[in-house]
Amino acid sequence: MTAPIRVLVAKPGLDGHDRGAKVIARALRDAGMEVIYTGLRQTPEMIVNAALQEDVQVIGLSILSGAHNAIVPRVMDLLRAKDMTDVKVIVGGIVPDEDAEALKRQGVAAVFQPGASLEAVVDFIRQAGLKPRAG
Repeated sequence: MTAPIRVLVAKPGLDGHDRGAKVIARALRDAGMEVIYTGLRQTPEMIVNAALQEDVQVIGLSILSGAHNAIVPRVMDLLRAKDMTDVKVIVGGIVPDEDAEALKRQGVAAVFQPGASLEAVVDFIRQAGLKPRAG
């Protein structure tokens, strides 16, 4: 039996609304994934350190505040600095189309905008070609 996919779900920045992140976390858990939810107001450093400690394969960032252009590039830089480029980063929230394309050019695997289905997120992660976890 293969080990379940490990996903860290985080709410970076000052955004105080986490219902969507909790719904996604529950859907991923119900799909058989191990989910670590970091809670509100996480810094990029806190997120990447938690991802390293928890040996996750995917980081899901839920951003509604509009700070994605500042937060996501910092997360990507920290992942590169820690040689964690095999970790897939997905972003969900209020992200304009042009910003979504820019985030993908910076290495984000996928951006899920309002209206994306839970199934779409689950299916994307399952088909993402993740590196098996050690252990």
